[in-house]
Amino acid sequence: MSRTPRLCALTLLAVSAGVLAQNDAAARPPSVSDARSLMAKGKLDDARQELDALAGMQPEPAGVERLRGIVEYENNRMAEAEASFTRALEQDPSDLESMQMRGVTLYRMGKPDDAIPLLEKAHSAGPIANADPNYVLALCYIGAKRYDDARRAFAAQYDFAPDSAAAWLVTARMLFRQELTAPAAAAAHQAVQLDPRIPLAHRLLGEIDLAGGDVSGALAELEQEVKVNPLDGETYDRIGDAYIRNEQYARAQQVLDRAVLLEPNASGPYILLGKALLEEHDPVTAAMYLERAAKMDPSNAMIHMLLGRAFAAAGRRDDANREFEALQKLQGAPASSNP
Repeated sequence: MSRTPRLCALTLLAVSAGVLAQNDAAARPPSVSDARSLMAKGKLDDARQELDALAGMQPEPAGVERLRGIVEYENNRMAEAEASFTRALEQDPSDLESMQMRGVTLYRMGKPDDAIPLLEKAHSAGPIANADPNYVLALCYIGAKRYDDARRAFAAQYDFAPDSAAAWLVTARMLFRQELTAPAAAAAHQAVQLDPRIPLAHRLLGEIDLAGGDVSGALAELEQEVKVNPLDGETYDRIGDAYIRNEQYARAQQVLDRAVLLEPNASGPYILLGKALLEEHDPVTAAMYLERAAKMDPSNAMIHMLLGRAFAAAGRRDDANREFEALQKLQGAPASSNP
């Protein structure tokens, strides 16, 4: 009995202390350091409220607009982010981070021509801790069709000489990624001209030919790649794809077996082997390869479609229906029984 009042008193003191701490936190004025702490914890909405309160102060504390821009950028509100970075630069024209981030934001908004001067100025003003603006600058040059400037930017990012075969090749790959096949092919050819034995250049040219439907051209380039770089599994994968498109299924299986040996954890060769074997009317073996691919990449709709066909051809009706149902789920379609 004598200990109960003391325990109650201690409890009341603890609760009171907690309430006081909460009241102190609520009464504490907003600060840039608190906003940074909230951002570091991923509490972007709370950070935004803190920064909005700071923005209403006179004078506005330094760095608030830059942080507001970053919060808006992380929340994918590009127009609001661009406005905040613009205000930050009006307050401090030497704010390189805001300059970089405004350029990146403008690129994200589809305005590469407006982004380029900002990114160029930020880059030339001194070292940049964040490498992303350098990459974005190169992409802006591509968007503006300034391919030589893009090459120089990519070369700087990778520490290549700007006129080297490697610089031309990395530019070719980035152009191809943007589906700019003609300039990509021209850049890759320039890389080969400068260094006939540079790895991956002929493979890229083969991929470009495949994308354009030129199977014979692709095979010629990919065979050149094998001579230069005989242990690249992806090259054999591309050759197998070309042979399947050319309806040369037996040859496709030969090169795809090499791809599997070199890249045992890649699903691509197994998928192509499944395709080739289905065309050769061997659904049992096709299913074996496709089941292996499905374990590697269970969300790949193509695998489930081919596996369903293989099971159906092999008379495994229930397994086929299961695969077709999985395919429909991945495609967002309502499930239904297959004929």
